[in-house]
Amino acid sequence: MGSLLSLKVSILFVVLVICQLSQGFYLPGSYPHKYEVGDPLTVKVNSLTSIDTEMPFSYYSLPFCQPKEGIKDSAENLGELLMGDRIENSPYRFKMYTNETQIFLCQTKPLSGEEFKLLKKRIDEMYQVNVILDNLPAIRYTKKDGYMLRWTGYPVGAKVDEGYYIFNHLKFTVLVHKFEDSNVARVMGTGDAAEMIPPEGNQGSAVPGYMVVGFEVVPCSFQHKPESVKNLKMYNKYPASIICDPNTVAMPIKENEPLAFSYEVSFVEKDIKWPSRWDAYLKMEGAKVHWFSILNSLMVITFLAGIVLVIFLRTVRRDLTQYEELDKEAQAQMNEELSGWKLVVADVFRAPSNPALLCVMVGNGVQILGMAVVTILFAALGFMSPASRGTLISGMLFFYMVLGIAAGYVAVRLWRTIFCGDHKGWIGVSWKVSCFFPGISFLIFTFLNFLLWGSHSTGAIPFSLFVILILLWFCISVPLTLVGGYFGAKAPHIEYPVRTNQIPREIPQQKYPSWLLVLGAGTLPFGTLFIELFFIMSSLWMGRVYYVFGFLFVVLLLLVVVCAEVSLVLTYMHLCVEDWKWWWKSFFASGSVAIYIFLYSINYLIFDLKSLSGPVSATLYLGYSLFMVLAIMLATGTVGFLSSFWFVHYLFSSVKLD
Repeated sequence: MGSLLSLKVSILFVVLVICQLSQGFYLPGSYPHKYEVGDPLTVKVNSLTSIDTEMPFSYYSLPFCQPKEGIKDSAENLGELLMGDRIENSPYRFKMYTNETQIFLCQTKPLSGEEFKLLKKRIDEMYQVNVILDNLPAIRYTKKDGYMLRWTGYPVGAKVDEGYYIFNHLKFTVLVHKFEDSNVARVMGTGDAAEMIPPEGNQGSAVPGYMVVGFEVVPCSFQHKPESVKNLKMYNKYPASIICDPNTVAMPIKENEPLAFSYEVSFVEKDIKWPSRWDAYLKMEGAKVHWFSILNSLMVITFLAGIVLVIFLRTVRRDLTQYEELDKEAQAQMNEELSGWKLVVADVFRAPSNPALLCVMVGNGVQILGMAVVTILFAALGFMSPASRGTLISGMLFFYMVLGIAAGYVAVRLWRTIFCGDHKGWIGVSWKVSCFFPGISFLIFTFLNFLLWGSHSTGAIPFSLFVILILLWFCISVPLTLVGGYFGAKAPHIEYPVRTNQIPREIPQQKYPSWLLVLGAGTLPFGTLFIELFFIMSSLWMGRVYYVFGFLFVVLLLLVVVCAEVSLVLTYMHLCVEDWKWWWKSFFASGSVAIYIFLYSINYLIFDLKSLSGPVSATLYLGYSLFMVLAIMLATGTVGFLSSFWFVHYLFSSVKLD
């Protein structure tokens, strides 16, 4: 009876969830907020950003109006701080569904020489002001060549005929939608239900509630009359009419003269459902080209990888079949006349040079690859949406630390396999794994952070956050890696199917250098991701929102398959020419894709980021690109090495050679 009741409850729960999903998918922690008419709306400001310098600065680093209650920082997570976001309160004050015009904000003190120079510099560097309402960034629409362009934020000012003008009047439009009582809180029993579900029988039914589903801004440059603003206080009404024309400028910036600021806000009811309110931000230009390019790339690479795999399997199988069909006498005679990969049977498992470094890099590669797969999967499922700022970076850090167990396990077990079961030195290997990639990353980011500190950018990581990151590293990541190493030391090592001679076999002179083949092998994996790479780079450096994580997950899986196949083919080719030093070559055969990605990054800097100004900005770009390339090299190299190791082990255990 109890089981039948629980079954009915489960079926009812599933039906309710499916019904709710048909209306819209609500992300965890991002439920709609109900506002009644006249309720205050909190407007916040984020860091000033520019695609010209890639260095964010605090909103209040410029002479803007400050709120009466003083500047207060909003609670930010680790990911937001690492991204350079500094969300603060603002003097803008809205009331739900209450249109207001000609609202005077403040008049600044006369601009000092430093403030005047700084304003001109920020205008030259194309800095954007980012305003946030109900977690939605302000969006701006402009027309160019008949096309409507979307921008987040608005420019600080404009330069016209050697004169500098500031956008000191803002025309806000808040798009609202009537609050609907059928939301996930009533089904799931989660979220702030007191705020979202009006009590029945109360006046809540008489007073309609609204949700914010859009936030637009039009910046204008307006010349306020000095005598009109002389006695005005914050939020007073400006006595004259303010005509907001975004195509004209009227408020010049002059030294020793004050600036006056004002705004207006209007509310427009739209038929935009709350789950769809981010659609305006996610509509990338050339979306059709984006989808078609990715699909085309996936089809071509899948077809090419299939051909490589078929040819490869047929070649190996033919060699093995021919050998196994011979009788014992013919096999003995053939052993004397062996050629190709069969000749290196006594050397193929000879320990590579720098075995500890190889184990460390493979361990870090497993950790990075696992982090990428899990993070992108969660993002594709909607748990790391643009609505939840910083969750992507925070999630990556969390998964990286947890997967330290896998890194330590793989590195130590590989170490024991190379040395035929000897677990001596496993602690040292585990310690190196926990410090290798994080240590290099720490050095890169510390150097870049000093550059940001010197520029007084909000992108600089505060010292307190540095301490937190170091504590996370040594108190969580390192111990977990040592735990993984302990389990790796206890696990049985992988036994080689053949014995290794004491005297190494001489490798014949090759017609072409093997490193040339290894470097060329990276072109095929690069072909799987170079189209997607453009959109990722545009998201990182051009301020666009990246959201097609489902496609990125498919591309990542395809990249893993191609890296494995490329490394297998190259390893087989090296063995066929009696080159038994395959360990490092299998790693860099697929890891060499990082070289092409770095070259692509330089190409992107020269041709797509033409406006990037100053050596500091270029150094920041190259530093972050170097970090990304290092992570990709370790992840792709690990895939290639592990697949080659499995193949070599399988190949030489399938045929018995004395």
